[in-house]
Amino acid sequence: MKRDFSVVIENGLRRLLCGYGPELRGCHTQAKSLDTLMKRVKEAIELCLEVEGEPEQSTQFIGLQRIMV
Repeated sequence: MKRDFSVVIENGLRRLLCGYGPELRGCHTQAKSLDTLMKRVKEAIELCLEVEGEPEQSTQFIGLQRIMV
């Protein structure tokens, strides 16, 4: 059965894109292009599920806010 996972993408060091799955502990990777990053994130999610199993609770991405302090 296929599941949807949220992926957070950020600019990293040395012009790399960083992506991680907040629902899965340790699920992160980086790449130079968005296409490569998404392939690697998918592989990372598959590996995390293989090692950790399904997450106990599913979260749903609501949105992103910025706050100035």
